[in-house]
Amino acid sequence: MAELRYRAPKGTYDLVFPESERTERVLALAGEVLTLRGYRRISTPVLENTELFRRSIGEDTDIVTKEMYTFEDRGGESLTMRPEGTAPVIRAYLERGLYAEGLPQKLFYFGPMFRRERPQAGRFRQFYQIGAEAVGSADPLIDAEIISISAVLFQRLGLERYRLVLNSVGCRNCRPGYREVLTGYLEGIAPSLCEQCRKRAKTNPMRVFDCKEEGCREALSGAPAIAEHICPECREHFEGVMGGLEMLEVPFDVDRSLVRGLDYYTKTAFEFQFEGLGAQNAVSAGGRYDYLAEELGGPPTPGVGFSMGVERLMMSLDSEGLGMFEELEQMIVFVAGVEGVDRGRVFSLLKEIRDASFSADADFMGRSLKAQMKQADRLGAMLVMIVGGEELERGGVALRDLGRSEQWDIPIGDAVSEIERFLEGTR
Repeated sequence: MAELRYRAPKGTYDLVFPESERTERVLALAGEVLTLRGYRRISTPVLENTELFRRSIGEDTDIVTKEMYTFEDRGGESLTMRPEGTAPVIRAYLERGLYAEGLPQKLFYFGPMFRRERPQAGRFRQFYQIGAEAVGSADPLIDAEIISISAVLFQRLGLERYRLVLNSVGCRNCRPGYREVLTGYLEGIAPSLCEQCRKRAKTNPMRVFDCKEEGCREALSGAPAIAEHICPECREHFEGVMGGLEMLEVPFDVDRSLVRGLDYYTKTAFEFQFEGLGAQNAVSAGGRYDYLAEELGGPPTPGVGFSMGVERLMMSLDSEGLGMFEELEQMIVFVAGVEGVDRGRVFSLLKEIRDASFSADADFMGRSLKAQMKQADRLGAMLVMIVGGEELERGGVALRDLGRSEQWDIPIGDAVSEIERFLEGTR
């Protein structure tokens, strides 16, 4: 084979069968879990106005300063390929007037996101997310519901090696006081921090807790915890979230150093962390964002949500040896034509079988009957329906059970009913 001239861009990949089918099954299961809880599908554009993310995520975050794919179109407008899903959903909530349809609005989405990160295991420049947002309610029990959705999906998939960690990151009333205390602490340990964290200490001090550098983590081990500085309202809300999770029987640990990498989070922040995924071990994460709608020009509107990395979720399935977690649907019939047979008869029969909602395929390469039998076996077909000149003259076809290597003749008009009898085990 000649050397390939074109390859997928760095940090992207092709999703091909059977992994594509496996992923679709996971998405379908996630949709089922969400729909049963009253969440409805929303789809937002891949391209958004750049200012939407600068305003919502935060000017000093790594996403905005280093990772967004931003360009100026021919009309001079600055556009960005969405790096996350929450801000576009809130933009759509305000623009489309979804608040008029009653609150809370419970929405979910599947789709690709884009960040120019350093590619590594579980981290891509184009990645797929499952996400959900509950907009309009400040009730801590809806935080618990949002968090529990991931736990339910993991259980349905058979995953076990994970833990849920959560924290309260305060609100606009109590966070400024904590930032002042934390900034003072960071000034005292500045020589022990990496260059990036020294910059964060001046612009966005809570982001230092995101650092994965061992030296920084050791230096921060004695840092003041925000839990010691949150206001009574935030403390009461956090207790309500924990109580809701206990009612829903979702185990959790409190991590007083947990923050999220987006500026819009308030009060609840959480992560589901998995064993065996290395440094990028957060598969699902999220939190509350009570000021985001206001930041985007809307009225005060509380909200809470989560996003789940599909690639990391699939890695988690692999790490626990769950593989396909469910057998892919097996092809039922391969219709094979012997040499010289009218191909129109073959494809007429193929259409009849498909119209009866049975999975079926046929030869499109002009292969011999022997080669077609091999193709049927490769495709995992249960049955081969052999269309030959002699059988057709008698008004019939041959049906072969590949599993038992048995073959019998049937009237061509009974093809669909014979398949039904076979699947019912009555033949």
